[in-house]
Amino acid sequence: MLSTTLMQRETTGAFALIDSLVRHNVKHIFGYPGGAILPIYDELYAWEREGFIQHILVRHEQGAAHASDAYARSTGKVGVCFATSGPGATNLVTGVATAHMDSVPLVVVTGQVGRSFIGTDAFQEIDIFGITLPIVKHSYVVRDTKDMSRIIAASFFIAKYGRPGPVLIDIPKDVGLEPFNYIPVEPGNINLLGCPPILNHNKKRIEQAASLIQQSNQPLLYVGGGAVISGAYQEVSELSEYLQIPVATTLMGKGIVDETSILSLGMLGMHGTVYANYAVSECDLLIALGARFDDRVTGKLDEFACHAQVIHVDIDPAEIGKNRAPQVGIVGEVKEVIIELLQHLKEKSKPNHEQTQPWRKRLSRCRNEYPLLVPKKCILSISSRSNF
Repeated sequence: MLSTTLMQRETTGAFALIDSLVRHNVKHIFGYPGGAILPIYDELYAWEREGFIQHILVRHEQGAAHASDAYARSTGKVGVCFATSGPGATNLVTGVATAHMDSVPLVVVTGQVGRSFIGTDAFQEIDIFGITLPIVKHSYVVRDTKDMSRIIAASFFIAKYGRPGPVLIDIPKDVGLEPFNYIPVEPGNINLLGCPPILNHNKKRIEQAASLIQQSNQPLLYVGGGAVISGAYQEVSELSEYLQIPVATTLMGKGIVDETSILSLGMLGMHGTVYANYAVSECDLLIALGARFDDRVTGKLDEFACHAQVIHVDIDPAEIGKNRAPQVGIVGEVKEVIIELLQHLKEKSKPNHEQTQPWRKRLSRCRNEYPLLVPKKCILSISSRSNF
């Protein structure tokens, strides 16, 4: 419920922006003010004073992008950051690119010169819409004040929908100042024409995946950031333990399972463990969950898991077959796919742990031969030979 002070304020574009952010349960904004975005900051000051929202002042716009990125990763909410036009907007680019690469939901608001000055090379005018096109899920330039609330609602929906990512909203200075008859658009009350639906994994592909798992003697789970984003912590652990399949993770997938577990092989790839990389090179079935076969993991792609058949699960259809053609590709939320796969496996037959036991023993020997930590006896031996 708005206070009397806020209800008496003129409903400008800036008012619509802050009100819409509050309606989307935004509690914190990271930013740095400047001339083109001052009308928005003037409005933000009034709302912050009433306790509806908190602004965290950074010392550089890049810090705002990185801070909102970290906020989104740690809270699961959409991160929000503000910057002014020109150099303020361009200073956000590295942080926006990071969020795009790691699939982190952000709403990035930039100030812009007035509408009548766009295209005239006005003071601190920059085409941030064009600059960021390759590193955002979508972009908006608010040219009609009446579109403000709709654009905010659409931006939050797009940022979280499917594979998450950043959305840019560029707001000309006069749009923030312009009064109008404000009609808010409530969160979720938005119909995006042309927004592609998330393809549902079908029963046949689940059956094919289950068949490959049942035939495999040396299976391996390759788990990436998509599993973390979908919140599939319990499901990945259950799948691994039920089938007794070892788990290797990417950097973005770390934390999806307890790494003290005997089934955890840690991180694989260039900076991974010896035994995780050994497992990938020797497995006969690779089950990729929310991973994109990144070059830091695969190295030479044609030599990565070269003896294995592949099951690839990802919410982004563009990732299926992009770097490695799978025998079974399933498009969908990792968490939902695992739940359906486990249900199918439990209905059909009990897992044959004896079939994969030699595989687990080999990996255990490799772990002992190439430990991640130096054994204590080696440290004592080195210390005894030291002159210091």
